[in-house]
Amino acid sequence: MAAAGALASAGVLAVILPGQFLTAADHLDPPTLTDPLSDTTPDRAADLADVYAWHTATSVVLVITFAGPQATTLAANYDRDVLYTLNISNAPPRTTPDIPILVRFGPGTTPGQFGIKVSGLPGVTGDLIGPVETDLVKDGVKVRAGLFDDPFFFDVQGLRETRATGTLSFMRTRDGFGAQNITGVVIEIPRDRIANGNNLIDIWATTGRFGGQLS
Repeated sequence: MAAAGALASAGVLAVILPGQFLTAADHLDPPTLTDPLSDTTPDRAADLADVYAWHTATSVVLVITFAGPQATTLAANYDRDVLYTLNISNAPPRTTPDIPILVRFGPGTTPGQFGIKVSGLPGVTGDLIGPVETDLVKDGVKVRAGLFDDPFFFDVQGLRETRATGTLSFMRTRDGFGAQNITGVVIEIPRDRIANGNNLIDIWATTGRFGGQLS
């Protein structure tokens, strides 16, 4: 699970909490690299879908999803050559990652099993390493990587009809991502390790593939 090789940027998704949303990639975007309609060998593992973040009185929960949506009959996507970075900014300038959290996958201790390594977790000594599809806990931080029901809700058919006709055709009961899965990483961190006075918290994620340039 050691990092090696050249790193090429593959995608970025950002959300500001609280504050202003930024233009960013989502499912199957950019299409020339990730959409099977444009590329017969899409880089699904490097395709970021969404970033979710919320907090309770004591903790902050951060979620990145990627490699989806996909049929529920397919396995999760774990690629040892993709680096996922979850960036947290809690001080000006708001575009600087003060707490970068690095996520990588690799072979586990059991044949055919995958493992996850998470580095840079605030308040955690060293890396958090363990199998996927398991709740991993170290120094008060909890991590789980695995296959999830895609939580994103959007009327894809309505978007296509709206573009084709120029008339809004969205239906709130029609979910193009319903009954589909996605691979994701969920991280729960004590809130006081991220908070920095009254500063706004900015959260965004990137992916990069080791071993060469992306076209």
